[in-house]
Amino acid sequence: MMRKTAGLAVLLLGMPSAYPLRAAFGDDVPAAQAALQAVAPALSRAQQQAVGIVVRHPSVVAMPQRTPALGRVLDAAILLGDFERRNAARTAAAAAAAETARLQGLYDGDAGASLKMLQAARAQLARARAAADSASARFALRWSPLVALPDSRCRALIDAAVSGRSLLLRVDVVGRHSIGLLPRKALVDVDGIRVPGRILGLLRQAGASQSVGLLVDVDHAPAGLGAGARVPVDLLSSRQSGELLPRDALLYGDTGAFVYKQMPRAPGDESTRYQAVRVKLLRAYGDGWLVDGVAAGDDIVVHGAGALWSLQGLGNQPADDED
Repeated sequence: MMRKTAGLAVLLLGMPSAYPLRAAFGDDVPAAQAALQAVAPALSRAQQQAVGIVVRHPSVVAMPQRTPALGRVLDAAILLGDFERRNAARTAAAAAAAETARLQGLYDGDAGASLKMLQAARAQLARARAAADSASARFALRWSPLVALPDSRCRALIDAAVSGRSLLLRVDVVGRHSIGLLPRKALVDVDGIRVPGRILGLLRQAGASQSVGLLVDVDHAPAGLGAGARVPVDLLSSRQSGELLPRDALLYGDTGAFVYKQMPRAPGDESTRYQAVRVKLLRAYGDGWLVDGVAAGDDIVVHGAGALWSLQGLGNQPADDED
């Protein structure tokens, strides 16, 4: 027993923390998930005790529809500046590319362009492209929900914010660093008046509270609410119910969030197998997460899942019952 427990501990300490599914399967998520499920760790009773495996049924929970949050009115001038700098950098890169192509044609046709002129144009093109890439990356980091919008729609949203017809808010779910499904609407509390807001998406850059943030657009906000103001916000979600699991049960890999389910033991089999099951994160709740993808009667590993994840890279471990 002591030799078996010590050997298992050595295996666990020597294994990497993640199985390189993406390296093997790239972006083929179904194939990666199938590979993850195909390698099911098997442990004897003694090995389960050695790594502290604990299983429990998920709790079925109906979630509240309101989540309290804190909003801060953003300065539309900063958004306008980032937008214009990105567009100007792109225009400069396009002009540099056209000039380089023109000089290349002249040089190839011996029409008056020297090699030195062509090399200078190429250097200018490289600088212009680097500036455009930097400006685009900065805009995407600060205003990620707006990146997918067409320029015309993004311009209309910015013009409305600059003119005061609308406000843009960063809404932080204080104490949370991630979020499952996006809420469907926001209600901004302005001196007791509930003003509806449209959720544009998740922000990639953390704010002062270091919490997950949403970009919210509020049309025709009450007068006087200016940049920097902080207001309470309620995030409204559709009614949700699902299975509640503690944080220790959840792991995250190349294919997304998953848990380990204890499989029924086959007749004559002295080991227990644990199957990786992919789950969909719905909402954080208390010290756990509401998920979709497991059933209320499943035996889910709520303690010791990390040990199983380490063993996943080794394949099936034989359950050695010898002392």
